[in-house]
Amino acid sequence: MSFRFVLTLPIMLAFWTSGAPAETIKVGVTPGPHAQILEAVKPIAAKKGLDIQLVEFSDYVVPNAALDAGDIQANSFQNKPYLDNQKADRGYKIESVGLTVNFPIGVYSKKHKSWSEIPDGATVSIPNDPTNGGRVLLLFRDKGVIKLKDGVGFKPKITDITGNPKKLKFVEIDAAQSPRALDDVDVAAINTNYATEAGLDPVKDPILREEPKGPYVNLIAVRSVDKDKPWVATLVDSYHTPEVKEFVLTKFKGAVLPSW
Repeated sequence: MSFRFVLTLPIMLAFWTSGAPAETIKVGVTPGPHAQILEAVKPIAAKKGLDIQLVEFSDYVVPNAALDAGDIQANSFQNKPYLDNQKADRGYKIESVGLTVNFPIGVYSKKHKSWSEIPDGATVSIPNDPTNGGRVLLLFRDKGVIKLKDGVGFKPKITDITGNPKKLKFVEIDAAQSPRALDDVDVAAINTNYATEAGLDPVKDPILREEPKGPYVNLIAVRSVDKDKPWVATLVDSYHTPEVKEFVLTKFKGAVLPSW
């Protein structure tokens, strides 16, 4: 006598689904909050069948190059003005698929406790990339420290300064080196991720701080050819959850602000 083993369609579908392997993607991040937030996203995405592997980069240049080359599938570290500048300069075919968090940039000093103590002729370091450097100059303009030419947009340069009552000396350095510059300059503008990595408190320590407004919300970027793939929606939806928002608010206590 022979026996036939028959699976009904619902049982077959359940069997296939349970055995389906998770899709794996590599996401580029910078150390600090971006990496920490994505760690909180990982278990949420895993429940949806997406395995996220984080790849940390120590600067702001390589993550987009790696993404464009296909070495990673997404990155989370930059705002739209920076992405637009990189695309214009390097021809990258990558784009934003979702907003993440805002990092109000801060101005720090080891030598002076408040801006009012900053002497004339003080040395001020700002990031050397056009987007973040321009962002700091706009911060100084908004705080009444300098004046800028009209119509400079979001990427003013040092040469666009038209008024500098304190005769500040601006020096441009790599953003990742900004915390180290604190020992050598009077004032350093430092991005939040590098500030936290260096043990600074982005809420309490700055002597000047950017208002959390404007176009500087960070984003998730992918290659243009991938933007409509199902894993992209899964990644963004996993990020945009109440659990991740609560993690950001609790972990960073105002230094990092959710933008969804």
